[in-house]
Amino acid sequence: MDNQAEVREFLTSRRAKITPEQAGLPSGSRRRVPGLRRSEVAALADVSVEYYAKLERGNLSGVSPAVLEAVARALRLDDAERAYLLNLAHAADGSDALTRPRRRTAQWKAHRSLQWVLDAVTAGPAFVRNGRMDLLAANELARAFYADVYASAGNQANLARFQFLDPASRRFYPDWEQAADIAVSILRTEAGRNPHDKGLHDLVGELSTRSDDFRTRWGAHNVRHHGTGTKRFHHHTVGDLTLAYEGLEMAAAPGLTLTIYTAEPGSASEEGLSLLASWAATSQTLAPHSRD
Repeated sequence: MDNQAEVREFLTSRRAKITPEQAGLPSGSRRRVPGLRRSEVAALADVSVEYYAKLERGNLSGVSPAVLEAVARALRLDDAERAYLLNLAHAADGSDALTRPRRRTAQWKAHRSLQWVLDAVTAGPAFVRNGRMDLLAANELARAFYADVYASAGNQANLARFQFLDPASRRFYPDWEQAADIAVSILRTEAGRNPHDKGLHDLVGELSTRSDDFRTRWGAHNVRHHGTGTKRFHHHTVGDLTLAYEGLEMAAAPGLTLTIYTAEPGSASEEGLSLLASWAATSQTLAPHSRD
């Protein structure tokens, strides 16, 4: 991806989100742009207007960590946005080559001990994904849980394709808009962390071409850490589920995340997962089901 364009659009979009009142500045009545002016960000970061303008034109090469931190504070970046800015700076310097995850081919398969670990999780879906949101390995319950994803060959076992290109996602995610925001923020975060991933470039290009919903969200430049939380789902077999999740970065496989979903003990969702596990155990294959 074009690093300078990414930097320019990211900094501009973050500046536009901050009101003068939030920054403790007078709002005035003759503002022609949303958010802060460049001069105001420069003053808050204690750098010259000319220097900040150079940064916002996309030139982060050689910028010191202290200046990056000052800009992050001025723009009120959260932890995920700060990490994204640092990744963009590393890419501009070429230093990301030392830390980027080793490229994996589409034929990557879980080591048998990892599959044992996944299979040992029987009370909830457990799976491994990469930053492109490809489902790389899963336990039996996760395969049943994501039956809609696996049902269409066009999804290529990819959660982002399912989200934006498969109509079944509108039923699977009751909070579809929120799920779409999360999916794009995960891909945007991965783009900052691993900007040379051709598979990611191709996926973003495909989704941008085929989905207005994706293209609009991609242009917002929002990023986030996606480690823990609660989501709602509607499974075609067991109905509504409210599940908590934990995402764990895999030390033995940098760039991959192991995610486990679970339900509150004693809840209807726990009962639903138990029913789903029974259904999965009695189904030798997950045949495509009707989506009518």
